[in-house]
Amino acid sequence: MQDLIAKAATLLEALPYIQKFSGETFVVKYGGSFMDSPDPAVRNGVARDIVFLEAVEINPVVVHGGGKAITRAMEAAGLKANFIQGMRVTDEATVDVVNRVLSAEINPEIVKTIESLGGKARGFCGADIFKCRKLLLDDKDQPGRKIDVGFVGEVIEVNTDPLRQCIRRGVTPVISPVALGADGKIYNCNADVAAAQIAIALKAKRLVFMSDVPGLLRDPKNPDSVISHLKSVAVEELKKLGVIDKGMIPKVDSAVAAIKAGVEKVSFVDGRAPHSVLLEIFTDEGVGTEVVM
Repeated sequence: MQDLIAKAATLLEALPYIQKFSGETFVVKYGGSFMDSPDPAVRNGVARDIVFLEAVEINPVVVHGGGKAITRAMEAAGLKANFIQGMRVTDEATVDVVNRVLSAEINPEIVKTIESLGGKARGFCGADIFKCRKLLLDDKDQPGRKIDVGFVGEVIEVNTDPLRQCIRRGVTPVISPVALGADGKIYNCNADVAAAQIAIALKAKRLVFMSDVPGLLRDPKNPDSVISHLKSVAVEELKKLGVIDKGMIPKVDSAVAAIKAGVEKVSFVDGRAPHSVLLEIFTDEGVGTEVVM
């Protein structure tokens, strides 16, 4: 009986959040090692959370990554993965592998998983949704010099029409992080930046980044040092201190851009933790790091 009462209490705690967010759009960046887990329960856990959001009339939009699968596919094709400032150097052969793995393998698998759990989903190749400009990196050793990392783009435009059509029909769009360049070619894009641009374009209520860490850590070596609440004005200072570094920089910069554009809250949660998306959205305590204005 006590277990049943506890379950009822959890449902009642979630009720005001369900009422508040009904009809709103939530963008979820779906990425991390849990996507590669051999355990179906781990892989299905996030998809089940997405189906729950659909069931309570919240409109989820998913942007997924797939870096580890891309590296495996490159190795199988005899291509060597090379990174500069956290960005994958992407030549013509590499971008073909990237697009195939993201858009033709991972994307349909996520759609299939959501549908197998009773949800509705539709996959999109990001090139049909995103337009980008070629990304050139600043050379830290030679100020003023730019580094060309190949077919790597920065999302600058989102085609929202097909996404809004899905939302109106109660279908979750699932989008791969590739984009179309001005030259008509496909570019590999940072999935965090792509997710933030979708959240901005759709005027989403929330943006949730899922990865392999429990949140933004004050000490990267200590998983218990999660910064649970972060105001956007504090970000620059944390960069100077090295707390926000490397792969976290595009995530946090994207979060701040989304907040400034009107997204109410951005969350960083651990995709390996069971139901981290639901815990972040529907409980008073939440999990991970929340970024607010």
